[in-house]
Amino acid sequence: MITLLKAKLHRIELRARMPFRYGIATMTELPHVVLALTFEIDGRAATGIAADHLPPKWFTKDPARAPRDEIDDMLAVIRAAVGHARGVRAATVFGFWRELDAAQSAWAQGAGVVGAAGKAVPPLLAHFGTSLVERALVDAFGRAHGASLVTALQENLFGVELGALRPELAGTAPRDWLPAQPAEKVIARHTVGLSDPLEDGDIPADERVSDGLPQALDACIRFYGLRHFKIKINGEAARDRDRLTRMAGILAHECAGADWAFSLDGNESFKEVGVFADYARGLMAARELKAFWPRLLFIEQPWHRDVALSAAIGDLAKAWPGRPPIIIDESDAELGSLPAALALGYAGTSHKNCKGVFKGVANACRLAQRRAAGETGMLSGEDLSNVGPVALLQDLAVQAALGVTSVERNGHHYFKGLSAWPAAVQAHVLAKHGDVYCAMQGAGGSSWPRVNVVGGEVRIGSLTRAAGLGAEPPPLDGVAVVEL
Repeated sequence: MITLLKAKLHRIELRARMPFRYGIATMTELPHVVLALTFEIDGRAATGIAADHLPPKWFTKDPARAPRDEIDDMLAVIRAAVGHARGVRAATVFGFWRELDAAQSAWAQGAGVVGAAGKAVPPLLAHFGTSLVERALVDAFGRAHGASLVTALQENLFGVELGALRPELAGTAPRDWLPAQPAEKVIARHTVGLSDPLEDGDIPADERVSDGLPQALDACIRFYGLRHFKIKINGEAARDRDRLTRMAGILAHECAGADWAFSLDGNESFKEVGVFADYARGLMAARELKAFWPRLLFIEQPWHRDVALSAAIGDLAKAWPGRPPIIIDESDAELGSLPAALALGYAGTSHKNCKGVFKGVANACRLAQRRAAGETGMLSGEDLSNVGPVALLQDLAVQAALGVTSVERNGHHYFKGLSAWPAAVQAHVLAKHGDVYCAMQGAGGSSWPRVNVVGGEVRIGSLTRAAGLGAEPPPLDGVAVVEL
């Protein structure tokens, strides 16, 4: 039997080394939280951890809501999920998560205590709280049994019932669809934000960062050896065409001889279905971009969530048979989101831990089943600008277990490594995860851990072999505790 015994939430404020403009927001600073939960598992106490940013303007994309209020909303859903978890008694990890998911869903639909008065809590936001508890439980269970995530999935130690989530998978187990051995490294798909400088000369003198890390796209390619890219667009056709044309030239030059590729992220910029189709056709017809499009991997969430799963998408898919692969991201808010998207003609979805580990497992298995049947089934790895010492590492461990080998990574680009964390945390990460991180020698003799991207890849063997969810628990005594 599994029950929750204790809970503690740590919070640290992080400041970006350069602005990150995504969709309707520009991030310069935000809180980061680490949730530590102690469970009783088969009569023994075991502690697990989970972590994430609290990023305004992603879970709800409400332009009228103040960032401070959105942060309070995220803390509220975490507190609600922990509160619901206290009442769960389950025989398996999967069973615990299902009870928690149901309780959080019922609360979100009926409580109306988060966001505008009288409105239900949107599922993507509500289950951010669920996912943090879920991750901490998966971590605690793995540590209690000395099992890595891959081992636990292959041996179904969590008690996963795929048919309960995806009827097409009834009678199968995760090991039937997921890789038996995870990759030892992943390709870092580098984010190019809407305001990121493309060349060194684009950086105004008063915005230049002098911490030893690269800032402009061309410098990042040379520094990290990048070859996969995630390019953000905002729907302004002329601006996007000019910026993409510049990027196409930079990538062709800096990645010459490499097998480079890119994805486009629409960040829900289009509120009318047909407008995006016209926009995309226009871009793809541009003569100056002719050599660019064969390297496109997919387009991510171009439509606003209000229309992204509407019947009009299915109509468009029938009328546009030659469209590029398009996947959902923010619209993957509920357990039924991927089946709905596939029925409308989408190519797949994204995984990020904030949307849930077991939902990601079910999605990965269903998409693998589709590929085995000769159908399209794309699962991408996306990011919430994740950083260590926990969130980034756990996300990479799950991506590897799901078979995702090209993963968007940008936290190391927009943040100065782990420099904001206490010295004990920095030393711990370098000692335990010296493949993922290396010591960066900064200005004035300073040193701090940064993600070790070499040849455009990150080695992750320490994560896939570790018990639990990949990240060895860091010492958090020097990080503030907030009330749950």
